[in-house]
Amino acid sequence: MPLRPDSTAIDALLPQTQCTRCGYQGCLPYAQAIAAGEAEINQCPPGGTATIEALSALTGRPALPLNPVNGVEKPREVAFILEEHCIGCTKCLPACPVDAILGANKRMHTVIASECNGCELCLAPCPVDCIIMVPDTTLDGSARGPIDAVEAAHFRERYHAHQARTARRRAEQAEKIETKRAELKRETGASTLADAIARARARRAAGDPVR
Repeated sequence: MPLRPDSTAIDALLPQTQCTRCGYQGCLPYAQAIAAGEAEINQCPPGGTATIEALSALTGRPALPLNPVNGVEKPREVAFILEEHCIGCTKCLPACPVDAILGANKRMHTVIASECNGCELCLAPCPVDCIIMVPDTTLDGSARGPIDAVEAAHFRERYHAHQARTARRRAEQAEKIETKRAELKRETGASTLADAIARARARRAAGDPVR
């Protein structure tokens, strides 16, 4: 008989890659959809069979095979930047949900492999296709197993930190824009740059020299 666990319990079983391959904008939205009965438990390729079975045990739903529409289960991979082709555009930086990429504008970027969760979200924004996925291995070269609960918790923490930084930067940018708008209004009486330009043009058309 299907059970009704809350989204927090479901989210705790997901690998926290935030890859969106499940069809939702992150692990928690997917967990919320499962809890609401709006999504099946077989839509997480990074979690694969192990996650489906864990979700089945938690929810009482049948352990269906991974839905091929969402992807295929495969060994863990991490992103790798072909540094000789990197142009330092920084477009991959905000795309990484766990801030595993180091780089600056017009500077070569690199991936911190130990912090990469293999989400692949950095691939699409790269304009020169210099990011590839490579096998995620241990120090002795053997393949690493599926993301476990400890790693998932770590990735979740880094994701929350990434979201907080993003929100803070947006707030700071909005504050700068409001400050500039206030200065513009104080100096010209206009609320926007377009308004200021329109007023200047109107004065010029009226024969009033623009200072």
